[in-house]
Amino acid sequence: MARRNFRGRPRQEDRPRVNDEIRADQVRVIKPDEGHEVTTLDRAIQIAEQYNLDLVEVAPDARPPVCKVIDFGKYMYEKKKKEKEAKKKQHTVTVKELRFRPNTDDHDLEFKTRHAREFLEGGDKVKATVQFRGRDMLYTEKGELLLLKLAKSLEDVSKIETKPNMEGRRMIMMLTPSKS
Repeated sequence: MARRNFRGRPRQEDRPRVNDEIRADQVRVIKPDEGHEVTTLDRAIQIAEQYNLDLVEVAPDARPPVCKVIDFGKYMYEKKKKEKEAKKKQHTVTVKELRFRPNTDDHDLEFKTRHAREFLEGGDKVKATVQFRGRDMLYTEKGELLLLKLAKSLEDVSKIETKPNMEGRRMIMMLTPSKS
């Protein structure tokens, strides 16, 4: 494979410097046979040409920068493959919200508690909100009792992240799944 010259097109910031794009005077070269040496950039490019591969800057912040003699296309393919695999393994935690009023009936509370249990068992956080309107503001303690009752019925699958607190006309409590 011939050494590629990437001067014709602008360099993307997310990809490493290759061949003539490398700016350092001295570099540490890692050869395909796992040997390495500290040498000048011109000598490093000659080494890459001997192997008919590219000189890729893999650690630009090191002193001196580390460059590897590899096939650049294959290197980028492997890098993208690893990133995709890592993205597949990560779990994003979503927050599910349940809304109540201070005078929510017991049956409605049980119904929403079942939903909260499903969310928590699925690994999601639950944000329980009691909305106060008009004269409901007189019954904030009712809202707090409602949220504490919810937390008590879900204590086997969750723990309280934030205790019930007022934010404007809403009382909010966060529940997170317990690791059991």
